[in-house]
Amino acid sequence: MQCPIDAAASGTSPVMQCHSIADELTSHSSPLQTAQERSQRHCYGDGIPGEFPLAVSPSIVLHVLSACDLDPKDLAALEATCTLFSKPANFAPYFELSLPELAAFDMCQKRTMFKLMIQEEKERLKQRCGGSWKHVLRYILVKEKNDSRVIAGPGHSIVISKNGEVYSFGANCSGQLGHGDSEDRFKPCLIRSLQGIRIIQAAVGSRRTMLVSDTGSVYAFGKDNFRGAELVDTAHTSQITAPKVVETLKGVFVVQAAIGGYFSAVLSREGRVFTFSWGKNERLGHNSDPSDVEPRLLSELEDVPIAYISAGNCYLLMLAYQPNGMSVYSVGCGLGGKLGHGCKTNKGMPKLIEQFHSLSFKPISIAAGPWHAAALGDDGRVCTWGWGHTGCLGHGDEEYKAVPTVVQGLSNVKAVHLATGEYTTFVVADNGDVYSFGSGESLNLIFQEDDEAEGPDFSTPSLVESLKKLNKKVAQICPTNASYWLNSEMGHPHTFAVMESGELCAFGGGIRGQLGVKLLEGVEKVTVPMHVPIDLS
Repeated sequence: MQCPIDAAASGTSPVMQCHSIADELTSHSSPLQTAQERSQRHCYGDGIPGEFPLAVSPSIVLHVLSACDLDPKDLAALEATCTLFSKPANFAPYFELSLPELAAFDMCQKRTMFKLMIQEEKERLKQRCGGSWKHVLRYILVKEKNDSRVIAGPGHSIVISKNGEVYSFGANCSGQLGHGDSEDRFKPCLIRSLQGIRIIQAAVGSRRTMLVSDTGSVYAFGKDNFRGAELVDTAHTSQITAPKVVETLKGVFVVQAAIGGYFSAVLSREGRVFTFSWGKNERLGHNSDPSDVEPRLLSELEDVPIAYISAGNCYLLMLAYQPNGMSVYSVGCGLGGKLGHGCKTNKGMPKLIEQFHSLSFKPISIAAGPWHAAALGDDGRVCTWGWGHTGCLGHGDEEYKAVPTVVQGLSNVKAVHLATGEYTTFVVADNGDVYSFGSGESLNLIFQEDDEAEGPDFSTPSLVESLKKLNKKVAQICPTNASYWLNSEMGHPHTFAVMESGELCAFGGGIRGQLGVKLLEGVEKVTVPMHVPIDLS
């Protein structure tokens, strides 16, 4: 079929219809004025006034393509079906690039991480992503779609506003809220020392917070090390109570940070992964001492651009960009099968999870829980693997799975977002409904009337009725993703629900203020989602 706007096939110049004001002129306009106005608007050729040929107006077409924020797949489809979009656009200095390629480049330029690159760095990134600006744009979008501006840590919470301001609340025993003291906060409080710095991403762990700015700097506060609670003698650990730049990362432009139970990790804008601590016996691709705080490059993935990372208690998942679809690598502790390689052995070097290919499953999002993992496919399917305690894998039992396995209980649901907590999994459907499976105690939702009893466990996906009753479309779920028994003094885990409208709701443990409100005396948790006084829109 011929493209309707393909000038080459028809020999005529394609045109774009424009609204003609001339036809709406009042009788007060003179014939001379009307003729002059028509002449000014009609700049090309002898066509009908109110029309202009697309073929001779590529700058306007480029502006439309860039302004509409088209998906890279749509740009590629235009390039594949129409001569107008496949031939070189002859724009300086990239004369050989097509209009879709130029539009993709322009959309990349809107991102600070890309705009601050020198041209040589941009070209290197393009080659790493497959040699196309459309691939670079898709690589950037993968990370943006996986990031969340709301993080529920073990006892404290971080919220990033649309303008890059950071609010923190909850437990502050080690200065992890960043306010210059160690007093708990029971409502969202702006971190004023970050004024003038735009934060784009945050990671939280046991008594520790890391923030990433749009210029690639990493700020850390709280517990002064990159190790988890398991490896730290808190009595002899120094504290940082206000955001401080991580000096050892000054030579790396960081776009994402992650904190696990035993280690921390960061991702550079070029798609390289660096890990801190817990490297003994090559647990994380290097052979360093557990107390080592120098960032170590996972050199085995030097030629693989990583778009997103997710840290579990003792392992790391990495979502790798490939022009023909994403893939997932894992490294670390393999107990329970959580590395996804069909065994329960540790992997000191990153290894590709091959099961996704067998399932014809193209992952676009990953979530590493403390003891189990989940992935979202581009077709809306969900896979889980790892420890199956309390039914957190959603397969109807508590057996572990050593390879990614599709959750059949969600076969009639198109998932658009997922998240993991300790023995808990949340899935958000395209209509805004939220499903969960795993530990009822960890969910802290009103699944039963008796609030004094422990919540029941669910081994298959169940609709979260308490969120459904709000009659608001949920966009994201953000649960505490850390081990409870290692952070029991912080109270029960908690969860945030981000509404499409920008409203934020919370439920779960709140004894330290992590829900953004002060609970009544003797109340430790909230089972019905409650409004958090902060707007994300």
